[in-house]
Amino acid sequence: MPRVTIIDYGIGNLLSVRRAFEYCGAEVILTDSPELIEKAEHLVLPGVGAFADGMAGLRQRSLIEPIRRYAKENRPFMGICLGMQMMLEIGEEYGTHEGLGLIKGKVSKIPDTGVDGIAHKIPHIGWNSLAPSSDWDETILDGINPGEAVYFVHSFTAMPLDDNRLADCYYSGRVISAAIRSGNLYGCQFHPEKSGQIGLKIVDNFIRIHTSGFRK
Repeated sequence: MPRVTIIDYGIGNLLSVRRAFEYCGAEVILTDSPELIEKAEHLVLPGVGAFADGMAGLRQRSLIEPIRRYAKENRPFMGICLGMQMMLEIGEEYGTHEGLGLIKGKVSKIPDTGVDGIAHKIPHIGWNSLAPSSDWDETILDGINPGEAVYFVHSFTAMPLDDNRLADCYYSGRVISAAIRSGNLYGCQFHPEKSGQIGLKIVDNFIRIHTSGFRK
């Protein structure tokens, strides 16, 4: 049975994330222990809320360096929503704040208008379709069809500097980073645990990833 460690740092709805991984057959460990995080087989960083608050929660529990050491070994890692945003170097929500720096880039506010200049609702909430920005084969999106919809709730978007985009979506013509990747490190701006069967497929794909690669 695959073992998945979910980081509990005092922010976010962890129960639905836990249930999704258990549904897909994983043994789930929910922890704020630096030692257990470094020893994880698969590590998940969920989260909702503000970037600075999320990083503060990790810092207060001395989890930042253990997460960085884990990620440096290219072991399977998934950041969800705020967890994905904190994977980047800088967050611009309520000031400028240092992130985990696992992927180069920053997190910026979604513009208040679409590309046509017409105001749209912020936060971006609801179902939106995934569009490939790189090959999905043998990634967490393996077997997902382009155009499949997943569930988003966010006001800020990741802007990776390098070619780390795995999937995008479009909001009033604005490009939103839906999923990012660097080796075995993945981020989902959407909530796979709230995205029905498509989300469960993504969760299942993640627990099939090993340091040596993707196993079907």
